Amino acid sequence: MAARKSGFFVGAVAGAGVACAALAGVGMRMGPAGAAEAAPQLTRVSTATAAATFAPPPGAPMSFADIFEQVSPAVVQIDVTSKAGPAQRLRIPGLEGFDIVPRGQKPGEEGEEAPGPKQQSSGSGFFISADGYLVTNNHVVADADADGINVVLKDGRELKATVVGRDEGTDLAVLKVVDPKAKGAAFPFVNFENSAKPRVGDWVITIGNPFGLGGTATAGIISAYGRDLGDSSSQFLDYIQIDAPINRGNSGGPSFDIYGRVIGVNTAIFSPTGGSVGIGFAIPADVAESTARQLIAGGKVVRGYIGAQIQPFTTDMAEAQGLTDVKGAIVADLVEGGPAQRGGLMPEDVVTAVNGVNIKNGSELTREVAKAKPGDVIRLSVLRGGKPRSVEIRSGVRPSERDLAVNDNDDEDGSAAPTKPALPKSEVIGLTLAPLDDSARRTFKIAPEVRGVLIDAVKPSSDAGEKGLQKGDVVSSVNGQPVATAADVSAAVDAAKKIGRPSVNLRIVRAGRPTIVPVKIAP
Repeated sequence: MAARKSGFFVGAVAGAGVACAALAGVGMRMGPAGAAEAAPQLTRVSTATAAATFAPPPGAPMSFADIFEQVSPAVVQIDVTSKAGPAQRLRIPGLEGFDIVPRGQKPGEEGEEAPGPKQQSSGSGFFISADGYLVTNNHVVADADADGINVVLKDGRELKATVVGRDEGTDLAVLKVVDPKAKGAAFPFVNFENSAKPRVGDWVITIGNPFGLGGTATAGIISAYGRDLGDSSSQFLDYIQIDAPINRGNSGGPSFDIYGRVIGVNTAIFSPTGGSVGIGFAIPADVAESTARQLIAGGKVVRGYIGAQIQPFTTDMAEAQGLTDVKGAIVADLVEGGPAQRGGLMPEDVVTAVNGVNIKNGSELTREVAKAKPGDVIRLSVLRGGKPRSVEIRSGVRPSERDLAVNDNDDEDGSAAPTKPALPKSEVIGLTLAPLDDSARRTFKIAPEVRGVLIDAVKPSSDAGEKGLQKGDVVSSVNGQPVATAADVSAAVDAAKKIGRPSVNLRIVRAGRPTIVPVKIAP
């Protein structure tokens, strides 16, 4: 993908803070320094206008040179040959994923993609063991040819690499490099930091291959933890936000703390222009290390799976059910014949805990379920109709993200359902409702197994209109009660209104996908 003069798509981030103390290391290994070794040596400087002196605050770096010299040999450039097409890029709505930059393209240079059946691009990575295992982003190598991955070391050596394993869920990959001319030689490598997590405001330094300019260092601070990017990878991790400048081609590079330990793998940035604006995101070290270990051991990551479509349980939804101070995730749908359905979970159940661990949202539920091994019993604490109960589900194996996406987009069977007697249209909470008959199913391609009431029109100024409901949607239940007619919907709304509920939860089916939408009851 060609770069743009007005701004460039960025690559993975690498960040690290640097203290005045030198890093501890044995041989080629960059291990964590001890507490005594890490203490910064402060220098007092006289001011020109007063007798008072000052010292840099603890942890403030005088230079990043020492840390760069220690860790940079472990950071590599990854050149990829793949089939012709757009540069690989992590797609995140509203965010710029870290593109891998086409080789030979200079920063700021406009250009067309090279003709021919092959294309070359570059990203970043880093060694995590002396025997040649290295980590990068999955999107850097996902479409590489079988022998199309070259690793360029700091000393200029170019070595072939093979893919050990890839994980689409976290956008991570592990490669293996072998140097046929130096059998038994150790590669310089760095360690993950999982014990002493840096604080917001601590320094980070990044090293990578932006725009094909290998060995580039930038520095900044940790800006925030727990960022959700709204993509599939956010189901399994909370991103670290950093402000160290990162750009296109940094994908898969490391972020370091002030002791030269990897705190994250740079993956995405927020950018209205495509260039660095100081908001970058890195995969946390604990997730990266765990994923890398699994990929090295078995070539893939196996996660628990229950087969349920979930969504956030919002304040409006809680009010519609008369619940207060309840956090969790609500079940929108179940996979037919899946583990959750076999275990007795039901649509509109509100899940509040997994195996005794309280959850606040759908991402936390997915992560806790993913920790299970196939065959493990997963115990869910749920609220059904406002009453607590426990559901036990035997975990399955989570399909790949690609397979899940394909299943979500499968066309529904368009065969007709039995015709129901025609009923007049009626308006309820801003919705004009009509029977879900054969004609409606054909017009809106609604599958025969979908049951409910058709939305024929939506009042734009209503809460339903503001929430995005539209003609062709199907209301399948109201506050957990199945509906078959407009009268059923009206009765459920009236019942909620009589007991003082400000809204009702509508289970809406659109294009075969159900979702729960809280809609306010007009006074």
